[in-house]
Amino acid sequence: MIRNIFKSTTVASLAALLMLGGCTDDFEQINTDPDALEVGSPTNQLGYVLRSTASQYGGFDATETWAGYIVKIQYMDNFAYLPTNNTYGNKFSNNYRSNVQLDDILQQTEVNAADLKNIRWATRIWKEFLWLWTTDQFGSIPYTEANKIDDGLLKPKYDSQETIYKGILQNLKAIADEMASEEGTDDIGEGDFLFNGDVEKWRKFCNSLRLRAAMRIVNVAPDLSKSTIEEVCSNLTTYPVLDESEDNAYFKWQGSKPYQEPWFDNFETRDDYGMSNIFVEHMTSMNDPRISVIMKPAESDNEYRGYENGALSAPSNLKSVSRIGELYREKADGFTPFLKSCENYFIMAEAALRGWNVGISAQEAYETAVKLSMDDNGIEEADAEAYLAADGKWDNTMERIYMEEWVALFKNNLEAWTLYRRTGYPKAIQSSGEYPGKFCIYGSTHNDVPFRMPYPDNEYVYNKENLNAAAPNLADYVWGEKMWWDTRTGVN
Repeated sequence: MIRNIFKSTTVASLAALLMLGGCTDDFEQINTDPDALEVGSPTNQLGYVLRSTASQYGGFDATETWAGYIVKIQYMDNFAYLPTNNTYGNKFSNNYRSNVQLDDILQQTEVNAADLKNIRWATRIWKEFLWLWTTDQFGSIPYTEANKIDDGLLKPKYDSQETIYKGILQNLKAIADEMASEEGTDDIGEGDFLFNGDVEKWRKFCNSLRLRAAMRIVNVAPDLSKSTIEEVCSNLTTYPVLDESEDNAYFKWQGSKPYQEPWFDNFETRDDYGMSNIFVEHMTSMNDPRISVIMKPAESDNEYRGYENGALSAPSNLKSVSRIGELYREKADGFTPFLKSCENYFIMAEAALRGWNVGISAQEAYETAVKLSMDDNGIEEADAEAYLAADGKWDNTMERIYMEEWVALFKNNLEAWTLYRRTGYPKAIQSSGEYPGKFCIYGSTHNDVPFRMPYPDNEYVYNKENLNAAAPNLADYVWGEKMWWDTRTGVN
């Protein structure tokens, strides 16, 4: 079970103290528990941040709908297409709260940094992960001036995604180079809920994040994208990446309350979600064997059937819609995925198809990625091979890579939504559903799912000037301003 960072303490009231033994003017002494920790244990703090991140991104948060996977089938408040500027404030603030904790770990361990390399590397890597995920949701955010209240910066400026991405890639490379040339001897500790203290997996995770970030910016910073991906992939001995299902960066939940997997928490008491029609139709058309794991047949007739994206009314028969599969929703000790190994090989396949030198052909990388995804879902190797010889056969197109990557990213919904925003695939996300061309909010009409998550209310209240300067063309909180790396046209 996740440990508490600080001991809980009970401080007696001043009145009680007066009754017990007279007066004192040393209020600091009165309110200090001699048994309480002055600072948190670094491994406990790391564990707290990992769990906090998994909690924020592990549940239903609309990205599963924006990614084209899951739809609401009851209580049709249409929340997924009606985001407000206060809907996702906790996701924004979680990044900054977590970075305070991570900075505290680095500060605590700085004196003995040479003896505490491993936990410092893990901490620094997770900081970059948080920055990447946060900017991919909100766009421009406070970065270079963030969390500097002690310096008098109460209203930090917003940095462009170009600045943030370059900073992330620079920092990850520095960490990767250190881990390639040095060796740590310390135990990260029980708070490493991601890799259980396996430093080599943290090293692989670092380089995998480099691939993810680099491919994201391929359409706006192609030289940096190419050089980063080629550097990693041409020397996997120096820069290893997550490369098998056992390496997947999954937060695995403990399984008892309150540390149950968030989708399972919802499953225990709710039945509001079904599978999206575009997801079901794609998987059935491809005769994809993963379908039996990812979703269940409709109870009404044992057929796989989805429901309309963005529907304004519930289906007439709830039993006619497929539900989420047992592996993904019905396990209290299930997982929240942060990065799957197959993602690395989809990136390599795309890079190779672009003609880059990544030490592997596009076809081999693609087939490896699909096999890893099949393995993630418990599909037998023979069935994976049969799929690759039939409907999933390599056809030398980006579309084939993107569509397979979309399927493979299921439950890593933020990444799938981001894949769509970068590539425009699956095309059906924009062309299906009730919202395109007639989705009206605040007097405006939009033809696509949200481009971003809305900035939280507090930013409009306390840092509005900097927010407006960073995103002057926002429309209805989540449209108007696309991500820096989103170069699609024809969406609004």
